[in-house]
Amino acid sequence: MTSNPADNMLTTQLPTPEHHFGMRFSSTPRGARLARRLCGERLAAWGIPYGTDAHDTLTLIAAELCANAVRHGHIPGRDFRIDLTTEPGPNDSRDADTISVHIAVTDTRGDRRPEPAPTDATDERTDGRGLLLVAALSDRWGCTPRPDGPGKTVWALCVIPDPNRPTPSS
Repeated sequence: MTSNPADNMLTTQLPTPEHHFGMRFSSTPRGARLARRLCGERLAAWGIPYGTDAHDTLTLIAAELCANAVRHGHIPGRDFRIDLTTEPGPNDSRDADTISVHIAVTDTRGDRRPEPAPTDATDERTDGRGLLLVAALSDRWGCTPRPDGPGKTVWALCVIPDPNRPTPSS
């Protein structure tokens, strides 16, 4: 008689799977809007529902990074790319109750590196606050040179509660 080794194993909940969405968009305001909407749709499909704080935060960060790529990273005839990735737990910790969401926007203009606007309250400008929002809403953000050609990638990392993890019953 043979035994099934699976009968002797404890069953545990599998970690949230890794997801990835990546696409190129025209470097226009219309392309930035489409990228934001598709990121929002992907997040909802991955279990981060519309209207939640996590969804709204992640969509806002994606929108700001895409808008910056169009406004400050635009080179005529060149697109920008967005990559949206989820992984279980911070730093790939498979047993955490959180997921890491990485948003990366790549443009082809490497000479204009992003810097957050000054936080001076007397500044009356109405623009230039996007990276302040990204810095405030994300756990980390930064900029790296594009590895496969001219340009840069501006990225943000957010650690959020795992929406697919069952809540303990009271």
